Amino acid sequence: MATILCIDDEEQARRLFKVALEGAGYRVLIAENRTHGLRLLEQQQVDLILVDIFIPDMDGLELILRLRKIRPSNKIIAISGGANYLDITRHLRANDTLQKPFSVQELLATISSHLN
Repeated sequence: MATILCIDDEEQARRLFKVALEGAGYRVLIAENRTHGLRLLEQQQVDLILVDIFIPDMDGLELILRLRKIRPSNKIIAISGGANYLDITRHLRANDTLQKPFSVQELLATISSHLN
C-alpha cells in the first residue's frame, strides 16, 4: 500500500484527498502547512507528495526545492489554480502537476501513473 503525503492549507481539499485516496486504497497523511508536512516527512516513509503551491507559511515552490533535498526519490505532484506556477514547478523537478479545479478521476489517474 503506497503512502501519500498531502500538503494543502484548504480544509476542503484535505478532506477530498483523504476520502478519495483512502477509497482508492492508499494510506494518506495530511498536513495543513509546510511545517506539519516536513515533520510528517521526518517521521514517515512516503511514496508520493501532493503539494499545493499557495500555502501560507512557505511558498510552495520553495517547499518543492526543500522536498527534493530531503527526499530526492519521492514523487512530487504540484497543485495550483495558476498555470504559470505549474510550469515553474516542472523546472524544480516536480514529477507532475494538477491545475485546480480537477476531478477525483484526474487526481487518481495522475497519482496512479507515478506509483505503478
